[in-house]
Amino acid sequence: VQLQACGGGLVQAGGSLRLSCAASGRTFTNWYMGWFRLAPGKDREFVARIAWNTGNVDYADSVKGRFTISRDNAKNTVYLQMNSLKPEDTAIYYCVARRPMSSGYNYWGQGTQVTVSS
Repeated sequence: VQLQACGGGLVQAGGSLRLSCAASGRTFTNWYMGWFRLAPGKDREFVARIAWNTGNVDYADSVKGRFTISRDNAKNTVYLQMNSLKPEDTAIYYCVARRPMSSGYNYWGQGTQVTVSS
């Protein structure tokens, strides 16, 4: 499985970015796909996840109402639309994938930097 994330960049507070994650290497029936982030001096943080089959989503409280995760099954791509960005959203964002019945995320992409200036 390969996860290729892109779409990061520098944006002012209040702005928007959309991250994309192209997944390849197999079909993802019953998998979960999602995003984590890692900010300097902080622990790795769960951001959002989506069930590949059903589209059910889950978000960290810190991003609810501002971020939206979605997927395009035909393109094997997961998106993270980030609106109303805050400086505290600055981090490296990682695309992740979890196999069915697995307790943790088995695959991690290379990360894409998001920097929000105040």
